[in-house]
Amino acid sequence: MTTAIGQRLGLLAVLAATTLAGCERPPMEAVQRGYRGTGMEQVVNPRTAAEQVAAVELPAVIPPVPSAGPKAADVYQNVEVLGDLSVGEFTRLMAAITEWVSPEEGCTYCHGNNFADDDKYTKKVARVMIAMTQRVNESWGEKHVAPAGVTCYTCHRGKNVPEYVWVKDAGPRMASMAAANPTGQNVSSESVAYASLPYDPFTPYLEGDAEIRMAGDTALPTGNRQSIKQTEWTYALMMHFSDSLGVNCTYCHNSRAFAKWEQSPPTRLKAWHAIRMVREVNNGYIWETNDWLPDYRQGPSGDPQKVACNTCHQGAYKPLYGAPMIKDYPNLSKETAGAKQLMSAMAIDEDREQTDSVATTGGEE
Repeated sequence: MTTAIGQRLGLLAVLAATTLAGCERPPMEAVQRGYRGTGMEQVVNPRTAAEQVAAVELPAVIPPVPSAGPKAADVYQNVEVLGDLSVGEFTRLMAAITEWVSPEEGCTYCHGNNFADDDKYTKKVARVMIAMTQRVNESWGEKHVAPAGVTCYTCHRGKNVPEYVWVKDAGPRMASMAAANPTGQNVSSESVAYASLPYDPFTPYLEGDAEIRMAGDTALPTGNRQSIKQTEWTYALMMHFSDSLGVNCTYCHNSRAFAKWEQSPPTRLKAWHAIRMVREVNNGYIWETNDWLPDYRQGPSGDPQKVACNTCHQGAYKPLYGAPMIKDYPNLSKETAGAKQLMSAMAIDEDREQTDSVATTGGEE
């Protein structure tokens, strides 16, 4: 009897050891990002981190071509943004953009039978997007996107429309008092990582320039608007940041002094510039294409599909985990003369439309 019990206990011990061994996982790792004792650490799961990095697919680089030779604008018709490139450089970049944005449709996604025609809205939008990419790399390089830079692939990843875009959301229907001043509380929304926070932090902060602040430094009667409501809106934006980059608050903030810039890591300044970069992209470029878009490329309110932090980052602290994209396509690293002329002409047309509208209505008294 004693022997049988001992055998059973031994078998259980072996089974328990085997089961526990099967459940073992690599230990979690913590990367210190600030002063000791402040909790400024990023916790990383080595197993999932390795899977996420391995899942990133980078497009094959088209071999570079000589920059010598005739200019694209001298050989082809209606080349507005990239006309200063040589024919070889122009063709190479067009082939790359096709792989980045429309690998299945090919050139016909933007072009009809006559490549010079502007009969497809996608071609006109693509011009503005190329100008936007050049602008981001040149003007926001050191402030936010350097050294990796961005290309069309950074957001598109082989899809006509990037996976993560946003449009204005009217939100759920609410009772009369809540509908008069909605905040979107208790709404399950992916935009704020399903937190019970206002569901649309994009419109006020990544399209508009609403002040991002949690606490005021004066009493409420002095005009201080940093109320609990404003704090919740700010938290909603912060949840979007955290979820988009796959990090926690201490990636940008000192946990003992969230508001202190002098005690924050450099990533907070990067994020500050990122907000303003995204605003410029949305207002100065994407909105400029809205008149060309068909209804199915607009939101319920008639606005275009705009970008946010997750459009590029897609869960990674750096887009594509820092893969150096721009070094292989230097033609996208700086605004061309054609890009500047295009955006200037569009701005002039917009001003003219506004002037005509005022003239028609008689203006304001």
